[in-house]
Amino acid sequence: MNIPFVTLNNGIQMPQLGLGLYAPKQQDEVKQSVLDALDLGIRLIDSAAIYANEKEVGQGIIESGVTRTDLFVTSKVWMEDMGYDSTLRAFDKTLSDLGLEYLDLYLIHWPKDTARKETWKALETLYDQKLCRSIGVSNYYKKHLEELFLHANICPAVNQFELSPFCYMPDEFAFNQENDIQVEGYAPLVRGWKKDDEVLNEIAAHYGKSTYQLLVRWNIELGAVTIPKSVKRARIQENMEVFDFCISPEDMQKLSQLYDNTRVAWDPRDF
Repeated sequence: MNIPFVTLNNGIQMPQLGLGLYAPKQQDEVKQSVLDALDLGIRLIDSAAIYANEKEVGQGIIESGVTRTDLFVTSKVWMEDMGYDSTLRAFDKTLSDLGLEYLDLYLIHWPKDTARKETWKALETLYDQKLCRSIGVSNYYKKHLEELFLHANICPAVNQFELSPFCYMPDEFAFNQENDIQVEGYAPLVRGWKKDDEVLNEIAAHYGKSTYQLLVRWNIELGAVTIPKSVKRARIQENMEVFDFCISPEDMQKLSQLYDNTRVAWDPRDF
């Protein structure tokens, strides 16, 4: 299965569909999920220090036998590690745990107010040292990006935030596009909380797809990168089977009007 790529603002290509690895109660299954995803053709792996499973992720990558240059591996610096020197130390630990020599993307996980500026400077240093092929942010909304633009020498390549029809904010999405920042959506499936939604089910049935596949495809149609999480091989495969249909403009509009601020994570507006 050929997964399309997006081109980031520094020319790096990033797969548009990957595997999310937030699995706090399923750590023992993480390595196998990485092996399954890579075997099925996934090449984007989204990890983070706070997930506490980067050693397992690294083992899966190594055992898969997939060539490193064919992979796109992301990690994130957690709030307690923010700051210039502490971010560099956190990055070193992440690389060590993953067993890698470089990352394809390193993100600030949340816009913690006390150390945002110094943390971005650390990411720019890592980028200049070619230890990261690209750098970006996560859970940043317009107010956080506008602040970052005041002191950044490098524009973020990616902004990863929660993205489903139920927390879709068109102005926030558009602001990233206007500034050539690639949106990457996490929790597209809303942890299954919306599987009984009438509009979702009606539209999914029209295309002969599951509501989960419809939600993944909605992200793709928006132009976002998306990283549905699963530790089950069959579900990972199902989440990949979204490139054989397109959602009509009318149905995209219906889905994009389902906003009710349902979120699995914190609201960035609270930061």
